[in-house]
Amino acid sequence: DEMFDYMQNLKLQLGEEIKRIKALEKEISEYQDALIQVNHLKVLEFAQNNVWQDYHAKWGQYETTVKKDGDEVVTEVTMPEVPGADKVLEAANMFYDFVSGNKK
Repeated sequence: DEMFDYMQNLKLQLGEEIKRIKALEKEISEYQDALIQVNHLKVLEFAQNNVWQDYHAKWGQYETTVKKDGDEVVTEVTMPEVPGADKVLEAANMFYDFVSGNKK
């Protein structure tokens, strides 16, 4: 009977330990998911800053042309394209691929 009780107690302890391990595995998985989201947000933030820095650098390099069209003087100003979300996401994907070692 003592051996049976010992084995039952051991079985209960093992069951509790397995529950604790599964709970820890779940916490680790949730933590990893949160880290991935933070990393994606950091890459996105970096890409946004990079795209806007590029835009501001180009802002000072706009093109101006002046030409005569008949009796009128026509001035054309070509400005850099304002980057939208698509440019930021494109840059983010490029940076993310670089950081993660993916080659395209």
